[in-house]
Amino acid sequence: MRTYVTKPAEVTREWYVVDANGKTLGRLATEIARVLRGKHKPIFQPNIDTGDFVIVVNADKVVVTGNKINDKFYYRHSGYPGGLKAVSLRDMLATHPDRVVRAAVWGMLPHTRLGRQQIKKLKVYARADHPHAAQQPKPLPL
Repeated sequence: MRTYVTKPAEVTREWYVVDANGKTLGRLATEIARVLRGKHKPIFQPNIDTGDFVIVVNADKVVVTGNKINDKFYYRHSGYPGGLKAVSLRDMLATHPDRVVRAAVWGMLPHTRLGRQQIKKLKVYARADHPHAAQQPKPLPL
């Protein structure tokens, strides 16, 4: 029996749509990361991008458990002394809910060139409409 090696040209990509309304952020992000990496396919290889495209709608209606809505912060630094900025999850959901979902998924992908290639296949929208109807996305079973 010979070992099958997937070639990047052989990968066919599907489009999936996920409704984040009422879904828990972490559990949603793990399923999205699994599809983006391609681990749901039998041709998965960890060094090749075999994943599919994922469209997330209603990102502003995602749910978190516990007291994370007040205790979780997103940090960034300007590079200057004293330039640390912190934004709470509550404020981030109010202003940029797409960044909340993207940050959760990015934390579950490899932080390499391959991971940067895979995160580009994630499309996140705060509302229920998206401009990808021409790709005929299928609902992702979660």
